[in-house]
Amino acid sequence: MAEWLTLAGPFLFLLPAAFVAGLVDAVVGGGGLIQIPALFAGYPQLAPATIFGTNKMSSICGTLSATLRYVRQVRVPWRIALLAAAAAFVFAFFGAMSVALLPKEWARPLIFVLLVAVAVYTFVRKDFGAEDMGLEHGNGHLAGALLVGAGIGFYDGFFGPGTGSFLLFLFVRFFGLDFLRATSAAKIVNLSTNAAALLYFVPAGHVLWALALSMALCNVLGAQLGTVLALRHGSGFVRKLFLGVVVVLIAKFAWDTFV
Repeated sequence: MAEWLTLAGPFLFLLPAAFVAGLVDAVVGGGGLIQIPALFAGYPQLAPATIFGTNKMSSICGTLSATLRYVRQVRVPWRIALLAAAAAFVFAFFGAMSVALLPKEWARPLIFVLLVAVAVYTFVRKDFGAEDMGLEHGNGHLAGALLVGAGIGFYDGFFGPGTGSFLLFLFVRFFGLDFLRATSAAKIVNLSTNAAALLYFVPAGHVLWALALSMALCNVLGAQLGTVLALRHGSGFVRKLFLGVVVVLIAKFAWDTFV
């Protein structure tokens, strides 16, 4: 009861934020852009690890609900998705371990440049991700899935912002998927990296359960609406929202890096 009373203040602000985060994340990733700043604004006194742990517990519920819906209605590229998820799970630990060894500041300019390249490429290639190329995913693609999972897993454990957007772009670019199928694969990898992070956050006591579970409910509701919109409007809708999220990420990284 004491925890509920302490956390009650910013609930009216955080619950709608969790809903919107779940909606955006279910379609193109990037829910953390909304949910993490909202948590920091609502509870500036909390340790960053507690903020991130609470965010992960909320977002994994939304990711799971979106994943289950995509799995039922989209032809998921299971082999590459599961291989990438397995590699991401393992390398998310290595990324988390590297936090204490490597300064995050060196990563910001590099990620900024990569995001600009992703945005320009997607905008110029009007047909990018519009249709599934129907590729047979052979051994080369499977090896690529392991590399993508390892790289994204390490990045998510070490730094994190933009993970969903990078995943979506890579699945479209290197595996010939349309944006909708790429989203279904990306959700499986996101689920894996979130679970890996929670294996650290939960035992370490970095989850505020009352807050996390309340936000999780709204995150799930938002994720369900997001999947309905993605499935109803298809890859064109996902592509537009993807570009919007990438532009927001570019603006955030530009501010953090150069201002």
